[in-house]
Amino acid sequence: MYDVIVIGAGPAGSTAAKTMAEGGRKVLLAERCRLPRYKSCSGVLIKKTMDLVEAYFGEKTPALAQCTPADNRGMVFTNDRGREYRFEQEGLNVWRSSFDHWLAGKAQQCGALLLDGVSAVKCQEEAGTVRVTFRKEKTWTEEAEYVLDCEGVTGSVKKGITGEFPEYITTFQTFNRGKIGLDPHYFYAYLQPELSEYDAWFNVKDDLLVLGVSGRNRERLPFYYERFLSYMGERHGLKITKRLKGEKWLMPHIRPGCPITYGKGRILFAGEAAGFLNPMGEGISAGMESAYHAACAVMQCGSCPEEVLADYAARTEPLTGYMKRQWDLVAGMAETFSEMRTGG
Repeated sequence: MYDVIVIGAGPAGSTAAKTMAEGGRKVLLAERCRLPRYKSCSGVLIKKTMDLVEAYFGEKTPALAQCTPADNRGMVFTNDRGREYRFEQEGLNVWRSSFDHWLAGKAQQCGALLLDGVSAVKCQEEAGTVRVTFRKEKTWTEEAEYVLDCEGVTGSVKKGITGEFPEYITTFQTFNRGKIGLDPHYFYAYLQPELSEYDAWFNVKDDLLVLGVSGRNRERLPFYYERFLSYMGERHGLKITKRLKGEKWLMPHIRPGCPITYGKGRILFAGEAAGFLNPMGEGISAGMESAYHAACAVMQCGSCPEEVLADYAARTEPLTGYMKRQWDLVAGMAETFSEMRTGG
């Protein structure tokens, strides 16, 4: 019998598990992938994330998780009319596999039991506890007073609890050898509708050129990807000598008003599973912050699920406000995101 079972050992899950284990709770942190796990992601920690890592984990992100160029200096947006917006800000360039593994290890050091390579296939509340069915080589159940789902949109727990099937955005990116006439210290986002149905991007990791596009219709991604390569070749002198790999991923399609699902009964959601996601898929900071507040709510009001959910929602009001302002900012830059303006 655990106090809390945390499902998903990404930044959100590891933050929650570490916080509660440090607070004396008996915590199981379960991850369906083998660690170190890999996730398709830009791997750019914005200044807010860097500060959260220090606040929640007591130290800066170590060099072992970083890639070159380690220092990210901000983001450059090109809107739907070709106008460029530059946002200078301190950031850090990391590999998600190493970064996530380090965070999970910190949670384990604080006393959380970490199980990787296990899938949560069912979650059911019964008489003041929650039973979670796991599967590895065999199927078994564990019980806890609360469950915190941090699996993101690709997990099955939330669907089974709420019956909700979120709208997805599919991302496709490639890692390439080559050259380009852009400063590798910045993350570049392109919002022109002729280049993608959502956004396109470029950044550099360990001298690899990362180029990606995203959209609602995954069948159209190859078409937009080739258009994006042509655009980058014409505008920035992109020349690819070798494509090393390509990958697809899913992220939630955030809707106007940024609705959040905090949980149901003794099962809470954090990060993307709850609906916390900033523009351009920046979900690390929102995941960590929401999971930390969920953990604090459980520790503060654990005997009453209704009070836990209310406390969790109250604690995240500044975060939801921040997320709405970020989407409003992007909507003001590009008509392609006009539906995300405050007020719809």
